[in-house]
Amino acid sequence: MAYYLDFEKPIEELDTKIQELKRLSDGQEIDITSEIKKLEKKAKDLRSDIFSALSPWQRTQIARHPERPYTLDYIGMIATDFVEMHGDRRFGDDPAIVGGIGTISGISMVIIGHQKGRGTKERISRNFGQPNPEGYRKALRLMKLAERFKRPVLTLVDTPGAYPGVGAEERGQAEAIANNLMEMARLKTPIVTIVIGEGGSGGALGLSVSDRLYMLENSIYSVISPEGCAAILWRRGGTEVGLADYAKAADALKLTAPDLKALKIIDDVIPEPLGGAHRDPEAVAKKMTEVIVKSLEALRGKTPAKLLEERYKKLKKIGSVSVVE
Repeated sequence: MAYYLDFEKPIEELDTKIQELKRLSDGQEIDITSEIKKLEKKAKDLRSDIFSALSPWQRTQIARHPERPYTLDYIGMIATDFVEMHGDRRFGDDPAIVGGIGTISGISMVIIGHQKGRGTKERISRNFGQPNPEGYRKALRLMKLAERFKRPVLTLVDTPGAYPGVGAEERGQAEAIANNLMEMARLKTPIVTIVIGEGGSGGALGLSVSDRLYMLENSIYSVISPEGCAAILWRRGGTEVGLADYAKAADALKLTAPDLKALKIIDDVIPEPLGGAHRDPEAVAKKMTEVIVKSLEALRGKTPAKLLEERYKKLKKIGSVSVVE
């Protein structure tokens, strides 16, 4: 059964009516095909109206949609011969980050990404996609492996943020992320990053220092979640914040793909089907593959020195300002 977000309720009502009519007509002599077609057109037009004017908060909800494809889903669609690798060789394995070696359109590469998990049991085992330090150290170990064997790196970002638990802090959460930022900035092999869902705070940043950074159309990428931002800015004297505050924060954070493209933080936006990536995962995977291959064609011919020089310039331009006297 399809899952509908709050703002999709009018669409849900029409889809329910369509399914009821189809059940009534199944095996019956009555012909209500014309009525079904009218409702299907109405649902299509309504979906187009709703999704052509999404607010940042609505895009945030789509980025978190429980049916949205996750890293392992995309790996299964875009890569062949994928072999997952485990452990950071220091503490243990973190299921919130998956990584290994695979082939995309004939290009052998290391693929790494956050994995949230489906169903309560798997989500708990993967810590809802919130990595511990060993997850980032595992990711860096695989990136170093790619560098050693001259293979490009693909990272898929989808996390609400790094895990803020006591154990994670005791094992060096901040250091692990900071070390990834430093090492990725000077990794002598091409890195392509795609934000496929949530790109939250340092948890996302620890996998997204790259030569090319893309976002799916309904993904988000921000220093803090709208809920966290609203709680910091507007919760006073025990007053609770609500949906209106979350929407206000989402708008102010400029966390959507179109906003970040305009700010020149990301390189481009990968379009999604009407309704979100979960409506047609295969189509999204095909577009992702095209973007990955095109990016690597441009990057793989560069010397390591040129690659690092251009990556440095790209990162340095983020947040640049001009002073007018």
